[in-house]
Amino acid sequence: MKFRPLHDRVVIRRAEGDIKSKGGIIIPDTAKEKPQEGTVIAVGQGARDESGALIALDVKAGDAVLFGKWSGADVKIDGDDLLIVKETDVMGIVETQ
Repeated sequence: MKFRPLHDRVVIRRAEGDIKSKGGIIIPDTAKEKPQEGTVIAVGQGARDESGALIALDVKAGDAVLFGKWSGADVKIDGDDLLIVKETDVMGIVETQ
């Protein structure tokens, strides 16, 4: 990918949504709810505080994260549907064992 987010922005690839309901009904794309979970693809260098010092981000590329339902901007980069959010829109990192 030839895109580098600036400041405290994070690029996320959404997780795939369910294609079937628990009852076995196939859900069409238009009725699917967008997942609120995804994988971090790229991060900016961080925000600056009032004195100009760089504050590093807590998330890094490869982290599985949860984010707000209406967060960020949907974009298409190199044919991939991605989401760009500020780090404050990320609610947490999903720990995998």
